[in-house]
Amino acid sequence: MISVIIPVLNEAGTIQDVIAIARHCPLVTEVLVIDDGSIDGTSELSRKAGATVISSTLLGKGASMEDGVRAASNDCVVFLDGDLTGLAEDIISRLSSPILEGRADFVKGRFTREAGRVTELVARPLLRIFLPKVASFTQPLGGLIAARRSLLSGFEFETDYGVDIGLLIDAVMGGHRVVEVYVGHVEHDSQTLMALAHMAAHVSRTILRRASHYGTLRMEALAEVEEVEHFLRVEIDSVINKAQGGERLALIDMDGVLLQERFLDTLAAATTTAPDLVRIPPDVERDPFERAQRIAALWKGVDKATFVRLARETPLMDGAVETVIALRRAGYRVVIVSDSYVLVAEIIRRRVFADAAIAYLVHFSEEKCTGELVVPEIMCDPSGRISNTEYRRCVAQRLMAGMHIGSERVMAIGSGIEDVPMFQEAGCSIAYRPSDLKVGQATHVCVEGSLTEVLANIEGRV
Repeated sequence: MISVIIPVLNEAGTIQDVIAIARHCPLVTEVLVIDDGSIDGTSELSRKAGATVISSTLLGKGASMEDGVRAASNDCVVFLDGDLTGLAEDIISRLSSPILEGRADFVKGRFTREAGRVTELVARPLLRIFLPKVASFTQPLGGLIAARRSLLSGFEFETDYGVDIGLLIDAVMGGHRVVEVYVGHVEHDSQTLMALAHMAAHVSRTILRRASHYGTLRMEALAEVEEVEHFLRVEIDSVINKAQGGERLALIDMDGVLLQERFLDTLAAATTTAPDLVRIPPDVERDPFERAQRIAALWKGVDKATFVRLARETPLMDGAVETVIALRRAGYRVVIVSDSYVLVAEIIRRRVFADAAIAYLVHFSEEKCTGELVVPEIMCDPSGRISNTEYRRCVAQRLMAGMHIGSERVMAIGSGIEDVPMFQEAGCSIAYRPSDLKVGQATHVCVEGSLTEVLANIEGRV
């Protein structure tokens, strides 16, 4: 059986609908509305809708939630916010099923909604730096939660807006079984800028307090902020946001198209690991990403400054800057796609004035490479699978979907066999100085001279 707990403060306009959704689930035996001293009739309306109303012992959402846990009679409890609209009728079932089926101890609701400003500007950056185990949750601040009451009874409840993220952190860092489930489209009442400022302060304080408690509040971690920003730049929403407003999309490979030399070869030569790089076979059938991971491991201990210096010094292809600028003037959003690293691709992007760059993330700690490789979500298919030979196709498909354009408005420029899946998604594909006969055969046009010749060849085709 399930107890539903709804902390409220002046939610007369929505509370009855929220209660009706809670009571719609046959497994719900009680709906507890914990009132923070509402003056708009919320308590009266809640009783009329069939809920039990309890006056909170202390002003604040967290205190109300804790009061609800103490009053609940069932071990499975579900929290809803009182200002929600558009809830799916089966939301209680979706949240509680992992608990009731013995698959989880704590469930976080994930819903369709544009991420909030406090989440993106405050919570995510802090979590990535200090509590990376928690950073992957879609709505870490959301109040749609199901959990075992016996588990929550041992947790500390923040008294304010920090309560939801605090409970999630405790559940994850405590080693409990935590899952995130999709619960449909949800809308909250909009908050004033002042309210958002208070929320941001509460959330940041809670994250830093929890990080201190779990021993992850390392001041040296602040040096990793730049790396976090690099990763954020290749997240799907970030790249699509940069691409919005463009009528067309141009996907351009970095090595052999924008750069005269393959960056990894340049890095290997500069760090005396060239022989090791040569010994790694060109492909590994059993695990397509084994090669990329083995290459990344070669750079363990290499200074970040070396990556940066070489990215700035590696010669650009003749006409690279002029081509990118001309494409942007023609209405294209220019996105660099590379099997190199975000740190490098971002520098090349800035050198040629492109809109975005997509590549692997190689991890740095204390300004030295750890050799660990991270794959951004945009390089995976919707199911989360990734293939070293197909990721460029996934990138193209995801960007087209985000920009709401068809293949007829997409141009792809590459030079290697790995670019063929990207070519196949584009209405116009151009092989620039192709490295293999098969590459040229897979494209509409081949260009051998200056990269600016691309512009003449695509005119009128896309």
